[in-house]
Amino acid sequence: MTDASAVLISRHDGWADLTLNRPATRNAIDMATAEALADAILALEADATVRAIVLHGADGAFCSGLDLQAIKGHAEGLAGFAVRWDRVHAALIASRKVWIVALERHAVNGGAALALAADLLVCGEGAFMQIAEIRIGMNAPRNIAWLALRHGEAVAARLCLLGERVPAAELLRLGVATEVAADGDVLARARDMAAQVGGFPAETVQAVKGTLRAASARMAAAHWFDACRNAEPVEVQHG
Repeated sequence: MTDASAVLISRHDGWADLTLNRPATRNAIDMATAEALADAILALEADATVRAIVLHGADGAFCSGLDLQAIKGHAEGLAGFAVRWDRVHAALIASRKVWIVALERHAVNGGAALALAADLLVCGEGAFMQIAEIRIGMNAPRNIAWLALRHGEAVAARLCLLGERVPAAELLRLGVATEVAADGDVLARARDMAAQVGGFPAETVQAVKGTLRAASARMAAAHWFDACRNAEPVEVQHG
């Protein structure tokens, strides 16, 4: 069952706030949060009055990653979570809204994947992103898929192969962050951007966003994650 309180939606004139609401875990994603987040994304996508969405975390932190303890303790386990998490990212990649992430404090592992899905990423001066799956013997397919779609292999290598905390200034230098703001101003700046987009004609926002996605993916958006997940090394023929 979806826990609606795991994410909160607040609608405004032309845009909406979407809040990850598990502050006690620094907004880590568990089964209920993944399910509620997918439902919220689809509900906002169906709302013709919404042109832009600000995604952020409660209490001044974006997302500390996946709540693996809670996920493994759930009856459906990791396999059940993967289905829900794929639904979140499938909804994001198909979206014709403008997604703006307010990255306060940190975006780690699964949280980084959500931040990388943003069209516009506002980071606090003291914030960082960390894709650390390589340090614990895990692949990071959704992070890599978003990086490959929007930033290229060199940037993906910098973020994924070392597993380090990458500070906001470096994210800006790499082109991952749109801009860096004072830590106390991140959410306000993201909301200003959303309000600006919210004043544009809805059909034009959808057209521009759709064109950007098509130009980047060069395939149906629904196929992008499968293409990245199923990629195999190419055997080189010598002779």
